[in-house]
Amino acid sequence: MNLTELTIKQAHEGLKNKEFTSVDLTKAYLDKIKKVDGELNAYLTVTEKLALEQAIRADERIALSKAEGQDFPMLCGIPCAIKDAIMVDGEKCTAASKILENYVAPYDATVIKKLKEQGVVILGKTNLDEFAMGGSGENSAYGPTKNPHDKTRVAGGSSSGSAACVAANEACFSLGSDTGGSIRLPSSFCGTVGLKPTYGAVSRYGLIPFGSSLDQIGPITKNVDDAETVFNAICGKDKMDATSTDYKFQVSLAGQASSKLQGLRIGVPKEYFVKGIDPEVEKIVRSTIKKAEEAGAKIVEISLPNTEFALACYYIIAPCEASANLARLDGVRYGLSVDGKDLLDVYLKSKGHGFGAEVKRRIMIGTYALSSGYYDAYYKKAQEIRQLVKQDFAKAFEKVDLIFCPVSPVPAIKIGERTDDPLSMYLMDIYTVSVNLAGLPGLSLPVGKTKEGLPVGLQIIGNHFQENKILAVASQLE
Repeated sequence: MNLTELTIKQAHEGLKNKEFTSVDLTKAYLDKIKKVDGELNAYLTVTEKLALEQAIRADERIALSKAEGQDFPMLCGIPCAIKDAIMVDGEKCTAASKILENYVAPYDATVIKKLKEQGVVILGKTNLDEFAMGGSGENSAYGPTKNPHDKTRVAGGSSSGSAACVAANEACFSLGSDTGGSIRLPSSFCGTVGLKPTYGAVSRYGLIPFGSSLDQIGPITKNVDDAETVFNAICGKDKMDATSTDYKFQVSLAGQASSKLQGLRIGVPKEYFVKGIDPEVEKIVRSTIKKAEEAGAKIVEISLPNTEFALACYYIIAPCEASANLARLDGVRYGLSVDGKDLLDVYLKSKGHGFGAEVKRRIMIGTYALSSGYYDAYYKKAQEIRQLVKQDFAKAFEKVDLIFCPVSPVPAIKIGERTDDPLSMYLMDIYTVSVNLAGLPGLSLPVGKTKEGLPVGLQIIGNHFQENKILAVASQLE
């Protein structure tokens, strides 16, 4: 039995039946990381000491539960990886930036607190685009993550390491964050399941912010069942995050009435199948839609007319929020501090040395768009467009239950292929940013591979707080 290939459910059963211990499982993953991660660069920090301590505690908890004749939590003793923008108390949290190179998290993010209560084992912190800004994973200050399916290609961004480590069996599951596609894109490129929850479904407390009205933490897993397990563990209201909600999500995929595709109305947006989409991606996604139809679903062509403005709208709002959020990294309070002749010089040198090119680009775009005389023309206009994008989805969900479309117009690109052309890089987000603007849940489900063996993801979009419907249907398709 290869322990690193097990899903959460299989690992849980193995722990329950005493086939192996959490320490065995953890050591198997740590060995795998040592073997393959030198090439992949999915991890920025491997927390070996913490992992083994947690595994010992998990084994003690499992033994106690069995002695008392009780069940232990599904995630107890399960090794996972955490995107390095989510705080784990006492461990480094760099957001893949030089400015936070030596920053140690002083507390646990709420999602980490919830996972620790379940008894998970944290293997380490994963690579990402610096401050989660990018769709390819190439903007990390510590080098790009490589795609496990083809090491000459990107793993997708910004949660590049989180998807790559699950695809390469270097973790049983991982957490990522999604501001404009950052869980779904790498999941599509690496062939994992990635769930971006409804805005507010999961607490953002302890996530280093990029765009506060867009960011959401979510799971990246080996299958749909596992995504449901992790989502149920991390969702819910948190007094530390005023935008979080106590919506009751507890769902079980077993015997879900809504999991039957029979009679389900699936919307296919005509704006998402246009010039520019890779023919193989279109063919694979359309064949999955056809299979859903053959299983009894009703396919409805829908229109999301403001799609053409969504990307421009996102690339105003996200940089504006980033420029405000990253102002705190001033070289005085925390992070890199470079000496200067006066306070302004300290600010300029610290930010100049600490931030990478893409982060600087977005801070400048955001600061410009928020500045006096330009605010109405850019930021205010973008917020008005955002309302129209939301209305498009609201109208669509009056006619359909779920929306099916590609995650990305292309499969994983070659490393370096688009680094000199930021605009063509931004275009990879064309199908994902609208979901964040509207605060909707979306899932990337692996549905096939190109002739070159590159995974392709189907994006399933639901109405607000309809994660259960998305997961149930994804489980049927899987």
